[in-house]
Amino acid sequence: MTRLPLAALALAACAGAAEREGTLRAWIAFPPQDTVRFETPASARPCGRPGALVAHGSSGGNGVLLWLRYGDSLTSGDYPVLVRGDTATPHGAVIGVRFMTGALTHGTALDSGVVTVSRARDRLTARARGSGQEVGGPRRARVETEFDALVIGGDTVSCRLVP
Repeated sequence: MTRLPLAALALAACAGAAEREGTLRAWIAFPPQDTVRFETPASARPCGRPGALVAHGSSGGNGVLLWLRYGDSLTSGDYPVLVRGDTATPHGAVIGVRFMTGALTHGTALDSGVVTVSRARDRLTARARGSGQEVGGPRRARVETEFDALVIGGDTVSCRLVP
C-alpha cells in the first residue's frame, strides 16, 4: 500500500498546534480536468535541526506542507524542490500536497520545481511552483502555492522523516 506524502503526516500532527499568523493560497491542476484552489491560515515554525523550518496550512481535507532547508541563515532567493527522501542536500525544499476532488483524496510530493523565498522584516513569503506524481496513481499534479506574511514561531517541530 502506498502512503500519502510527507504532508499527510505533518498536517495531522500539526493542525491545531501552531499559531495562525499567515495565509496559504494553493492551486493544483490535476489532469485531465480537475483543478483545486483553496486558501487557509498558515504558520511556520523552526525545525528541531538548525537551518530549517516547516510551514503548513490545511483546511477541509486540503493542505500543503513545506520543509525549507536553508543552512546558516534564511535568505531571500530561490531554493530547488528536493525529492521527499532527500535528507542530505543542505539547501532546498520538500513540499507535500494533499487535496480533495469530490470525495476522493489525492496526494503528491513535488519532485521538480522551485521555491522563491522573500523576507521583509519579521515576515516570510514562500512561493512554490512545481509538479509531482500522484501517490499510488498514474497522473502528475501541477502545483502553485504561496505562503504569505508568515511569522516564524518560537516553538520547534520535528523534521524527522517518517518512512
